[in-house]
Amino acid sequence: MVSPQISTAFKQTTTESKEANFEKKLHRRGGFPLPSPRMSEDSGSRDIGPNGEVPKSLKTQINSNHKLSLVPLVFLIFYEVSGGPFGVEDSVKAGGPLLALAGFLVFPLLWSIPECLVTAELGTMFPENGGYVVWISAAFGPFWGFQQGWWKWLSGVIDNALYPVLFLDYLKSAIPEVGSGLPRVAAILVITLALTFLNYRGLTIVGWASVSLGIFSLLPFCMMGILAIPRLEPSRWLEIDMKNIDWNVYLNTLFWNLNYWDSISTLAGEVEDPKRTLPKSLFCAVMLVVGTYFIPLLSATGSIELVRSQWNAGYFADVAKILGGVWLQWWMEAASALSNMGMFEAEMSSDSFQLLGMAERGMLPSVFAVRSKYGTPLLGILCSASGVLVLSSMTFQEIVAAENYLYCFGMFAEFAAFIWLRFKEPAISRPYKVPFGTLGVVLLCLPPSLLLILVVAIASRKVMVVSITAVVIGFLLYPCIEFMKKQKWARFVNSLEVPDLPIHRDLKSDGFGDANDAKIGLLSAETT
Repeated sequence: MVSPQISTAFKQTTTESKEANFEKKLHRRGGFPLPSPRMSEDSGSRDIGPNGEVPKSLKTQINSNHKLSLVPLVFLIFYEVSGGPFGVEDSVKAGGPLLALAGFLVFPLLWSIPECLVTAELGTMFPENGGYVVWISAAFGPFWGFQQGWWKWLSGVIDNALYPVLFLDYLKSAIPEVGSGLPRVAAILVITLALTFLNYRGLTIVGWASVSLGIFSLLPFCMMGILAIPRLEPSRWLEIDMKNIDWNVYLNTLFWNLNYWDSISTLAGEVEDPKRTLPKSLFCAVMLVVGTYFIPLLSATGSIELVRSQWNAGYFADVAKILGGVWLQWWMEAASALSNMGMFEAEMSSDSFQLLGMAERGMLPSVFAVRSKYGTPLLGILCSASGVLVLSSMTFQEIVAAENYLYCFGMFAEFAAFIWLRFKEPAISRPYKVPFGTLGVVLLCLPPSLLLILVVAIASRKVMVVSITAVVIGFLLYPCIEFMKKQKWARFVNSLEVPDLPIHRDLKSDGFGDANDAKIGLLSAETT
């Protein structure tokens, strides 16, 4: 019979071995440095305290009163993805009423719902700022996590450059001077600076402002729908000319208007009770977005004679004038202006907090993790605003095509990480879990993956060259940042205060020792 002392010693040795092996496993998967209990004096990082902690200026200092609740989160997602029907007009010009209406019913089933399900599962697994960067890092390591951050940040900035352009496209029918030249440049500058300042003032302000802006922006479409009822002719909805379809513009318009559901994940660390709030908000936002596209298109295409060449960005204002008069046109243009403000604010919040999350994980210099007194990421906001100003000279269709191409790379990586984590770590607790097995999640990701391939395949040569160049730049940036770490040219954060995720509680309950050790191995980065 084995003595109690020998049995105890054997169990202790086995447990220590399990802990060491599991920590190494997490380290290999996440690609993050193994922790040390105390930083050495020559570590080269004056940002790190004596026990490895992040100083107060770099911590997440958002208390529960400043967390995002369900309603503002729904409208932030609404503005991340949509902001209303402004910009869907090109789908009618490219394919006619029937294809436009069918597209905004079918495309959400093939694309939006799978993307929302992936975001809900992974976003609740890793509810921290950084979002999809964290997912890819956990699945494939920090190199690909960094590339994901670069692709998605750049596509987000390109997307944000569109909103001042779209706003001026609506405004120029009332003020023709802002259509070109110096007045247009000045208008873009003023709009960008004003909205950047609002973003700086705080995420809670942005969230509730989005609610107000969303209600105001949708009201004129409700009025237009009511006025359209006596004029509706259902036969107009069936018009289609298969010989005259611009598939490139059609698919890019659908894709642009129904993507970016995952962007909210970069704000997960700012959400109140994310494991419940995030899935609910995504469900509500899908219903809101699809309804605000389909019903206005139904009203407009069914109530006026079709002249496809006139269906450019901003044409809903002309439809409003036909149906209701000048007063409704002005209301529509004002709604467009405010809607673009909401989309700009939501996108900039996502982009800037993504950079903050990457800095908190040691992927970017610690200066990106510094928050303003309002809790907002200072340098992230400035970088995003600068990118918007540089890219706002592009045309509407160039912006849409360029951002879609880069966005495709990021979504390929997200679907792959989703499947890979299901396959490699099926037992990890998931606060929200898509109710399919391994084969089911593969089939779930197949239709949107085919759509991604199609969008990439039909891109113009100019968009392809620019996008691939951006990808190559990302490949070069990562070793440059790693070299900066080794040369100690910049400070990088070693965060020991990562969120208490369900994965960490699982590790502790499974006998892998202190949950804090598991946190450090998977979710923190350390100065090298």
